[in-house]
Amino acid sequence: MLRLRRWLRLVAAMSAVPLVAGCFGAAGQSTEDGRLSVVMLLPPRAALNPFTDDAFKLSRLGIAETLINLDPEGGPLPGLAVSWERRDEFEWSFQLRPGVVFHDGSPLTAEVVVDSLGRATRAQPKPRILDGVDMQVRADGPDRVAVRTAEPDPLVPQRLSSPQLSILASSAYGPDGIPDPTRAGSGPFVLTELRGADGARLDRYDGYWDGKAQASGLDVHFVPDGTARTAALRTGDADVVEAIPASQAGLLDPNTVRAVPMPRTNTLYLNTRPGSVLGDPGLRSAVREAVDRQPLVGGPYEGQADLARGLLGPALPWSGQRPEPAAPAPPVDPAGRKITLATFSDRAELPEVAAILEQQLERAGFQVELVVREYSQIEADALSGQFDAFVLSRATVLDSGDPVAYLQSDFSCDGGFNISGLCDPAVDAALTEAAAEGDLAVRRQKILLAEREVLRTGAAVPLLHERVFQGNAPGVEGAAFDPRERLLVLPGTRAD
Repeated sequence: MLRLRRWLRLVAAMSAVPLVAGCFGAAGQSTEDGRLSVVMLLPPRAALNPFTDDAFKLSRLGIAETLINLDPEGGPLPGLAVSWERRDEFEWSFQLRPGVVFHDGSPLTAEVVVDSLGRATRAQPKPRILDGVDMQVRADGPDRVAVRTAEPDPLVPQRLSSPQLSILASSAYGPDGIPDPTRAGSGPFVLTELRGADGARLDRYDGYWDGKAQASGLDVHFVPDGTARTAALRTGDADVVEAIPASQAGLLDPNTVRAVPMPRTNTLYLNTRPGSVLGDPGLRSAVREAVDRQPLVGGPYEGQADLARGLLGPALPWSGQRPEPAAPAPPVDPAGRKITLATFSDRAELPEVAAILEQQLERAGFQVELVVREYSQIEADALSGQFDAFVLSRATVLDSGDPVAYLQSDFSCDGGFNISGLCDPAVDAALTEAAAEGDLAVRRQKILLAEREVLRTGAAVPLLHERVFQGNAPGVEGAAFDPRERLLVLPGTRAD
């Protein structure tokens, strides 16, 4: 604990965010007993409910698994399902992996999969990977499940790779139906304790179907402050640290930090709802014209990002084949209109990005009120249209390895994460056409046409594409550097 106290004193001295002594639990003890200390960016917002974004913590920490995994190109690989076939344009069949036992000792069966996926389809709000998808799941024998969609869907296997469709044991679901993954996953690590927003304890699951993990367990700490995460790595009190701010990366030994090009776009979402200030497409065009991206890349990101030409960035090489952009509405004079610009503080660069945008918009003639809160305290207001503009760092292929799900979620009339409140028939038609296309080359062209329709509306102003920094302490081997942010600690991850 002496080592931990020195770390806490150091962080408290460096950071403007006060820390509570003891909130990092057992950090610094990993080399003594084979446990790893893992520092993550955001605390759970829904007690690790897989139907929310918390699902990605379940996969990054090796707690829960999905039927399908993805290869580096976004193609489907076996997970809890070992094979699959498309029976017709509406139905797929999946053969389950034999010998899988959940952390509570119960076996993986077709009935368990049907129950898990069925609950996901009925969840409110629905997991975003299922936005616009009517999916029915039934047992097709003791070790096979059939998945049927109301419309032809060539991406059913990729959809089933989303961590929000993780398969949990039946014991995970209480009377209220809200899933609790404690001792209910199938991954190499068992979640034994969640300490709210502070951290979690995971132990190795010796019955894992693919063999025992190298580490005996994980001590997980949720640390929104980027300076504190960096200090944890520099002082040796953490083994694996995610999302180190670009401004802090230069303080670290280059051998301990690595930049990962991400399919993640920093975007300014504009409120298109009727009655809002930016409901006027001419004013949205005025915002777009006011934005200068270069100071954003050169300032908060210290050159460690790429200027955005669209919503999809260089992590998707085919996105460079964009058609000519559609003409948006001509800009109109803001004439002192007051707008509220908001973002969250959990990603260290975003408040600085928002402050630069505030200055640019004020020079263009807007009056700007800037609002910055932690993500858990601002998401509901952003989704309900309380802000005129919102800066968000958004993964564009997080769910399925394919951008259609992201575009539908964020920009379709029925999208579950539609911060802009956009409802445009041409956008929905383009997204529907892209979603139905099974030929990969043609599908990508249709995705770019849908992106063009979104940008035409002015609902989103792409700013930059991020490169995320991940830190591993000296001697740590086998951690994943995953552009999709699905994987972090693997069965082979260890600290020598």
